Amino acid sequence: MTALMEIHDVTRRFGGGRSLLGRPKPTVHAVQGVSFEVRKGETLGIVGESGCGKSTLAKLLVGLQQPSDGAVLLEGARVHDPAAFGRRALARRVQYVFQDPLSSLNPRKTIRQILEAPLIHLLGMAASARRERLAEIMEAVRLRPEFLERYPHEFSGGQAQRIGIARALAAAPDILVLDEPVSALDVSVQAQVLNLLDQLKAEFDLTYVFISHDLAVVESVSDRVMVMYFGRVVEQGTAAELFRRPLHPYTRLLLSSAPVPGKKGIGAEGRIAELPDPLAPPPGCAFAARCPHASDVCREVTPPLEREGETAYACHHPRKGEPWPETEPSED
Repeated sequence: MTALMEIHDVTRRFGGGRSLLGRPKPTVHAVQGVSFEVRKGETLGIVGESGCGKSTLAKLLVGLQQPSDGAVLLEGARVHDPAAFGRRALARRVQYVFQDPLSSLNPRKTIRQILEAPLIHLLGMAASARRERLAEIMEAVRLRPEFLERYPHEFSGGQAQRIGIARALAAAPDILVLDEPVSALDVSVQAQVLNLLDQLKAEFDLTYVFISHDLAVVESVSDRVMVMYFGRVVEQGTAAELFRRPLHPYTRLLLSSAPVPGKKGIGAEGRIAELPDPLAPPPGCAFAARCPHASDVCREVTPPLEREGETAYACHHPRKGEPWPETEPSED
């Protein structure tokens, strides 16, 4: 697959500078030196704990935030360069699907008004063309045409998320960035929305960046998976290989902590379980305080992202050759 979007050494910091009294302001390091690519037609899953930088990275991809350093390229052009992409031009190519479907929809507007906005402001469609496009989109997301005259509060969470997906599809984008798109939904509704996303991807030739903390969902929908910890990429690879043979201790911790039928309890850590202080990033590997394999070099030197074909890992002591899972689920 060809790379549709490329992310080169992107960093996002919040705060910093000096106060009116000349005192330094604290700086939060949300994303730190992240590099990867999004290939045309794939679903790239991004997974990690809350606070690891997933949502900040998502906003950088769609242009809602500016990187402090580095570059996001869409087919070779800088996303955040006004000369290459204005806000409307970027919105026609990359769209965002929010985590909370109801709060992302304007409660004072009908569904017709919400869905027509990108058709008017991004595509400049005439009324007749808008009617045809709305009918096509509503059929694609399996919603009845009469819903267009209703307001967001009249819909369930699953229906509201379908409307959010329809709004993202309206401008016929190439990439959908889905930020926890099913985490606010019931399990049965999650399955319906995931099946719908799979059908839409094929029907509209879409590329997905799928962000979630739910490992089971990420495994089921992704072609490749990227694991983030404390603003950095710690491991990436094909979904099949990463879930079969995780190399980074943090990836193994995530997988062992996921609930499994028949497994006694949930995997736990014997060390510190909190994320490092984002105002004062530790030297070396940020996961060292939680890692049972950490050595002095881990606490002093930040591990680079080593690449081996489709697999990449940022670890001084990758768990190569070690069996996985480390402990088999109980048969009781």
